[in-house]
Amino acid sequence: MEDTYNKMPLIGDPAPEFEAITTQGPIKFPADYKGEWVILFSHPADFTPVCTTEFMMFASMMDDFKKINTSLVGISVDSLYSHIAWLRKIKELEWKGLKDIEVMFPLIDDIRMDVAKKYGMIQPGQSNTQAVRAVFVIDPKGKIRAIMYYPLTTGRNFDEIKRLVLALQKADKDACATPANWQPGDDVIVPTANSCGVAKERVESKDENMYCLDWFLCFRKENQ
Repeated sequence: MEDTYNKMPLIGDPAPEFEAITTQGPIKFPADYKGEWVILFSHPADFTPVCTTEFMMFASMMDDFKKINTSLVGISVDSLYSHIAWLRKIKELEWKGLKDIEVMFPLIDDIRMDVAKKYGMIQPGQSNTQAVRAVFVIDPKGKIRAIMYYPLTTGRNFDEIKRLVLALQKADKDACATPANWQPGDDVIVPTANSCGVAKERVESKDENMYCLDWFLCFRKENQ
């Protein structure tokens, strides 16, 4: 097996660049999305059941992502014409109250698997001809900030993907970290004390906006 199948960019790396044809026209990635967050996600193949439900869900949430300055870009190792036919069929389906769904975000034609290989989406333990369900969250500077991988059989949780983007945006904006199960509006974790003096100061602090469980775990209140 060629090494290209096993290579993948890592968190903190620049997003690999490519040009591609999509259902919304040609794109240069990530240059066309400078200043925006991007969710680049792959799916195994067109006209497959799990992928169909995922595209219906993502398309229904497109406006929600736009509100948080986030664009969606899909990719599959199928042809442009297959993509077009599949997206037209999706518009005819109804599932969980979702109907008349029109997929307006770009879906990349990657029949030669060039992009999929650049992003490590082809994993031979699953398939040599289909991409696994990969999710790359890319920030406005074109840097990869989070990576999620799912097997072919398992549909993704799109509320969690949105929560992940919100958590990254929160961390950037307020120089903080987010605890387990964080949701917007929840208290956040302040950076760990980097000296004995700061640790002592925090534990003994009377700051009403902050509380510590111990010197290394301090929270800032979000809802006063």
